[in-house]
Amino acid sequence: MNKVEQSITYLRQAEQSFNQVVFACSFGAEDVVLLDLIRQHAPHIRIISLDTGRLPQETYDVMQTWRKEKGLDIDLYFPDANDVESMVKQDGVNLFYDSIEKRKQCCFVRKIKPLKRALEDAEAWVTGLRGEQAKTRATMQAVEDDAAFGIKKYNPLIDWSEQDVWDYIKSHELPYNALHDKFYPSIGCAPCTRAISVGEDPRAGRWWWEQEDAVAECGLHVNPIAGKAAKKGA
Repeated sequence: MNKVEQSITYLRQAEQSFNQVVFACSFGAEDVVLLDLIRQHAPHIRIISLDTGRLPQETYDVMQTWRKEKGLDIDLYFPDANDVESMVKQDGVNLFYDSIEKRKQCCFVRKIKPLKRALEDAEAWVTGLRGEQAKTRATMQAVEDDAAFGIKKYNPLIDWSEQDVWDYIKSHELPYNALHDKFYPSIGCAPCTRAISVGEDPRAGRWWWEQEDAVAECGLHVNPIAGKAAKKGA
C-alpha cells in the first residue's frame, strides 16, 4: 500500500468509525492535499478553518478558490470579539512580540479557544501534521488519543515527506497558498510568519524572534513529552 492509499484508509476509517469527524484546515500545502483526499474519498468529514483575524491575504485567496472552484463547504470559526478586545486593550495589538507567554496567550485566544468550540461535538479530528516537520511532531502517530481535546486525532500524512506533498499537489494540479512560492514552508498568522533562507529549518519562519530552544508551536498540536524534551535540549 502506497502513502496515498494509506492516508485514504485512515480518512475512511475515521469517517466510518465516528459520527462527527472534523478536519481543521489552515490551507498549507499538507492541508490542500487532505482537502483533495477528503473531497474524493471521505466527503462526510466536516471541514473547518480558524480565521484568527490576522491571516495573510494569500490564505484567504486559496480558501476562496477551494470554496468556489471546488465547491467545498468550509465552516469558519472566529475568536471571541470580547476576548480579543480585552487582550489588545491590555497588552497591545502586537503583544506576541513581547514574550513567549504573551504570544501563547494570543494563540490561545485566536486559535485554541475557537478550535475547542469547533470540536465541541466532534468525536475525532484530522490534521495535516507530518513527523519530519518538527521535533515535537516526530513521535506522533497516524492515529492517537488527543488528551487536550478528549477525542481521537488522525494524522493521515504523518509519514509523508515534503517531496511527497508537493508531488501530489503538482500531479493533481491543486490550488495552493501562493506564499509557498515565496519560501514560506509553514504559514500561520501574518505577523508571526516569514520566509526562510536556504538551509533553514522549515519551522524557522514561525515565531522566529523567540529563543531557539523554545517549542515552536501555538498549542494546538504540542506533544507534552516531546515538548518537555525539547525544552531540556534532548
